[in-house]
Amino acid sequence: MNKDRNFLNDPKSLSKLPDDAFQTELLKGVSRTFALTIPQLPAPLYGPVANAYLLCRIVDTIEDEVSLTPEQKSYFCSEFIDVVKTGLNSESFAAELAPLLSEKTLPAEHTLIHVMPRVIEITHSFDQEQIDALADCVATMAEGMSAFQSQNLQHGLARLADLDKYCYYVAGCVGEMLAKLFCHYSPAIAEHREELLRLSVSFGQGLQMTNILKDIWDDAERGVCWLPQDIFREAGFDLKKRAPDANDPNYKKGLTHLIGIAHGHLHNALRYTQLLPAHETGLRNFCLWALGMAVLTLKKIKHHLDFDRSEQVKISRKSVKATIVATKLTVRSNLLLSMLFHIAGRELKTPDWQYSEQTQLAQ
Repeated sequence: MNKDRNFLNDPKSLSKLPDDAFQTELLKGVSRTFALTIPQLPAPLYGPVANAYLLCRIVDTIEDEVSLTPEQKSYFCSEFIDVVKTGLNSESFAAELAPLLSEKTLPAEHTLIHVMPRVIEITHSFDQEQIDALADCVATMAEGMSAFQSQNLQHGLARLADLDKYCYYVAGCVGEMLAKLFCHYSPAIAEHREELLRLSVSFGQGLQMTNILKDIWDDAERGVCWLPQDIFREAGFDLKKRAPDANDPNYKKGLTHLIGIAHGHLHNALRYTQLLPAHETGLRNFCLWALGMAVLTLKKIKHHLDFDRSEQVKISRKSVKATIVATKLTVRSNLLLSMLFHIAGRELKTPDWQYSEQTQLAQ
């Protein structure tokens, strides 16, 4: 196979690849991060997790498509839920959606919609328990995201609880799905099923909050703000009256509080990872790389609270490589992982502040 060949420009050739190679090429096009982390998983988990990400990306593509009306988005999301659950009508669905995608949708996402029938075919090659986990995640994500799409988000969400709910729909439910897949893969992991499911929601929220904070200004250009008004109002900054102001000290204070909350969720992500058997280094690295990159991103935001472009707080390739090396060296030791997390994230805490309505994160 020609490694330099861009299969994303040739859907017919792409569809002729074996299942894992097919999904790998798609992942390279739609997410460099997941194209890096998913291959760390044990072989039996690679196919289901890669497929799960592609299904979620299809939901994202529908929700982000600027040419679709809210009614059309709701229709396609509902239809896609049925397609994933049943495995039926994928070709007619792709044929109906593909021509409606605009040039603002990434070329790789255009290709993903064209080859969606093959993606669904792979979905239904898995065990029924795995299919159910994927279908439940897609249903939760599609229904939840549709509800938020209909809201006026120009001045943020009303409360932190609304941010919690949004993060669950776009990331927490993905965490739950991954926990279910991990438990299906390993009886030893399944012994901690209930705690893993609980922590997985927090894990997802920590990663999603990090992305939201990093992308504040990109979202603002689209007229969207995912920041909770109550956090900033308490800090003396009213999102209802003003757009985010990178130079306002009260805005920076609110940002600092959100960083502290995100850090608490990432602490739960560490506890989640430490529940996985020490010998499952691929699973642990899959979690730790995402966790490590999120911590480093939050640190960069904390050091540059006046940033006004996401590029200013994007971590470097050098930092990514350092994360990979550090986690590989400590992956089997819960003690060393705790020490590493403490050292890397200690400045992210906000010990002198606590959100009065916040459900207490386990410390």
